[in-house]
Amino acid sequence: MILDIFYPDQYYNSTYDIDFKKLYDEGARGLIFDIDNTLVPHGAHADRRAEELFSRLNGLGFRCMLLSNNRERRVSSFALEVRFTDYIYKADKPMRSGYIRAMEKLGTDRGNTVFIGDQLFTDIWGAKRTGIRSILVGQIDKKEEIQIVLKRLLEKVVLYFYFKSKLKPSPRGEGGTAKP
Repeated sequence: MILDIFYPDQYYNSTYDIDFKKLYDEGARGLIFDIDNTLVPHGAHADRRAEELFSRLNGLGFRCMLLSNNRERRVSSFALEVRFTDYIYKADKPMRSGYIRAMEKLGTDRGNTVFIGDQLFTDIWGAKRTGIRSILVGQIDKKEEIQIVLKRLLEKVVLYFYFKSKLKPSPRGEGGTAKP
C-alpha cells in the first residue's frame, strides 16, 4: 500500500515505554530523538524523566543525538539539560541529510541506528527515507502549533491503516499488534 512509506517499524504509547535494553541487545548503538512531544511537551525544558532516560541510555552504552527542525537555542539548551547527547538543529526533517549527519556524528550506520519521534510526516518518513529503523511514539501533549495540528489530521488516516494492518494475522498465523 502507498501509505507504507509512512509506517513506523514500531509504535509505543510513550518514549518512556520503550525497552532500550532490548534495543541494545538487538544491536542498536545509536539513538536519534526528536524533542518536542517525543521527550517533553512542546517547548518544555527537560524534566527529571528525560534527564534520567539519557543517563540510563549512556549507562547502557548508547550514543544519543537530538535531531530537531527547531532553532539552535531550543535544541542546544535541551541537550545541555539532558547531558550525554549531541544535537543537530534546523535539521530539515524529513530530508535525509539531517539523519545522515546525525549518524556521522554518532559514528553509527543505518544498521545500528534507531530514530524515535512523534510525527509521521517528518520524523518517521525521514527515518524511513534514510533507511534507519523508526519508532513512533504517542504525542505527549495535545497543545501544538496550528501547522502540526493540521498534519495530525492527515496522520490519523495513515495511522488508521497502520493499526488495521497490524491487527491482520500474519501468514504464519501469528497475531498482530493491537491499537494503543
